[in-house]
Amino acid sequence: MTRSSSFVAAVLAACSLSVVVAAGAQSAAAPQAAQAKPTAAPIPDIDLARVLPKLETIRPVQMIQLPTDESLWYLVEQPGNIRLVDMRSDVAQAPIVVDLRDRVNDRTNEEGLLSAAFHPSFPAKRELYVYYTAAKPRRSVLSRLTVSEDGRTVDPKSEVVIMEFAQPYWNHNGGTVLFGPDGKLYLSLGDGGAANDPHDYGQNMKSHLGKVIRIDVDTKDEGKQYSVPKDNPFVGKEGVLPEIWASGTRNIWRMHFDRVTGDLWAGDVGQNAWEEISIIVK
Repeated sequence: MTRSSSFVAAVLAACSLSVVVAAGAQSAAAPQAAQAKPTAAPIPDIDLARVLPKLETIRPVQMIQLPTDESLWYLVEQPGNIRLVDMRSDVAQAPIVVDLRDRVNDRTNEEGLLSAAFHPSFPAKRELYVYYTAAKPRRSVLSRLTVSEDGRTVDPKSEVVIMEFAQPYWNHNGGTVLFGPDGKLYLSLGDGGAANDPHDYGQNMKSHLGKVIRIDVDTKDEGKQYSVPKDNPFVGKEGVLPEIWASGTRNIWRMHFDRVTGDLWAGDVGQNAWEEISIIVK
């Protein structure tokens, strides 16, 4: 993660430098000879290596480490299965930890079981949080499941739905569920789909779509399976959903907290020409 974050930082630094130089070049006060030339950021040392070459999977979208055993990982498959992978060996088989295909809708390219995260107090709290799309009606679901003591199975009947979000289209369901250094749950939600955000959900503060939300799953407000942290930026503001942490995003597919700085990095899916890497702030 550190090397990837360094690479992202280098790319953004290079972009920022280019902008500064371009602005300086347009200044009438700066002599032509004194203009600085753009300098490229150093290319980081990144290696790619094939892992699990013998293991056949169906549309894997995420891997998360079992907190109690660094060699064991949960592999999330888009159709609705989560498998247990032992990284100590060149495995050809990975047993299914939990099968959620009976409730997951993966009929289109951007729907399905999209993300999972362990509670930060695992195994004291044997909780796994999942984010997936469902049908009839079309919606996204954030829910909690109970994990066995050894971490090798998850009870599908233990599901407790935390939040649901109506989805107008089949695309832009992208999202990551994860816990921050503060112990709160963060979830990214796409803008609802189609193209060009036709319903303006990204700027509609009465909608969770096109947002990053932040909730507390360890306490409950009345009538909810969670509480809203009092330090969320829009708590108490009329016409704004209090769960919102950041707005104006398009379709954040993956995000992660930097282990050193605590920054929340996000990969936001672009349209036609550009992808976007953002740091999400309150």
